Amino acid sequence: MNSIKWLFLISIAVVISHGDYYLKPDKRAPSKIDNLPNNSVADMRDIPQDPSYYAPQIIPFSKERQKQLDTNYNDRYFAPWKWQRLEISPENLGWETRFVRKKPIYTIFGKEIPKKTYEKWITNAQMDQYDTIKAKAITIRRTDLKAFPIQESFYRDPRQTGEGFPFDYNQNSAYPINMPLYISHFSKDKKWAFVHGAYAFGWLPMEDIAFVDEKFQRTFQNGSYAIAIRDNLRLFESKKSISLVKLGTLFPYTKEGYLFGTKQSNGYAKVRYAKSTDGEIMAAKPLPFTPKNVGKIAKEFYGEPYGWGECYETRDCSATTRDFFAPFGIFLDRNSREQAKNGTYIPIGHLSPEAKKQAILKHALPFRSMLYVPGHIVLYLGSYNNEPVIMHTYWGVRQYDFSKLITARTIITTTEPGKELPQTRPESQLLNTLQGIISF
Repeated sequence: MNSIKWLFLISIAVVISHGDYYLKPDKRAPSKIDNLPNNSVADMRDIPQDPSYYAPQIIPFSKERQKQLDTNYNDRYFAPWKWQRLEISPENLGWETRFVRKKPIYTIFGKEIPKKTYEKWITNAQMDQYDTIKAKAITIRRTDLKAFPIQESFYRDPRQTGEGFPFDYNQNSAYPINMPLYISHFSKDKKWAFVHGAYAFGWLPMEDIAFVDEKFQRTFQNGSYAIAIRDNLRLFESKKSISLVKLGTLFPYTKEGYLFGTKQSNGYAKVRYAKSTDGEIMAAKPLPFTPKNVGKIAKEFYGEPYGWGECYETRDCSATTRDFFAPFGIFLDRNSREQAKNGTYIPIGHLSPEAKKQAILKHALPFRSMLYVPGHIVLYLGSYNNEPVIMHTYWGVRQYDFSKLITARTIITTTEPGKELPQTRPESQLLNTLQGIISF
């Protein structure tokens, strides 16, 4: 990191007085996500589980390349404030309506949700008003992005493997505080806004967003951006919690502090400034791609519970890869399929398992590459005993009866987790299903 910026960021860690805004280390709220099964496989005992062990294998970016990537990141992040209209493909627009009308959906307890209920959701969404508001906004706290303008969860069928908790199909994603938004329209009850941010679209509660005028946008896009490099920080006003702040959350900064918005009585955002209580929790973006930094950042994710769509303040596989790369100025889209398009792609799906391993060892770049299979994406850490090693937020290992041995957290494994178990289904092994290498 630029030494001047680093010293500056440390210097704004101050003693907090009453009424000030500040960032400090904290914890996410305990929830039922913490009660998921967390089985282990041999890899988790037999290979090093500290990402720092693999970090010396990296090849650093040139300064020019990292600056180029970071410029692209900033352009993508603030893009919604530049949009004049909303363009969502016909394949994606309205997927939730088609989903609930195609087959039965259920509550978490396995009770079928009646048609009259989900038709009310559809009516409240009033998608005939799509792209009529064309307003710009910002999130004022971390918030869940929903498929319908409701807080309720719905599942395909909790009686089937992988179709119950935590796989809530109303959970599209989550947006951090400070996410620029384009507003398409409002729900019929005026309690929700249909929005598109940098990497996902869906419904946010009106209470979690504020409109932004051109002055606010200019102030916010000041070209100096810091990013959270510790997970589960919290933003406070005095002793009042405003928002959880996950690693990868962006804050513009000035000598007055880290910028964010609060909501005024007219619905518009007002710029506020937060200080930090700890000089090691925020850093100027992009963070230099060094062994120390990649190991430190990656370790923050290790052991976090699996959270579909970032539910319960956690992450799924693509949220982990996205947030790992963010401090280094590399922008990733929301889901694994789109992330596979974000870097340089090398197809390996046609290769034999052993040839795939050799291709990964030859072509993948430690901490700069991801490995992709439809529905899952992982961070390549490097090699151990001539085996590719990955870190991934993994639901579990497919078994012969098509159930899963649930790991449900972020783990470090080879590309064959669970291969030692007699019930593991070979055809479903991660190595056998890998399709590509994505590198930056």
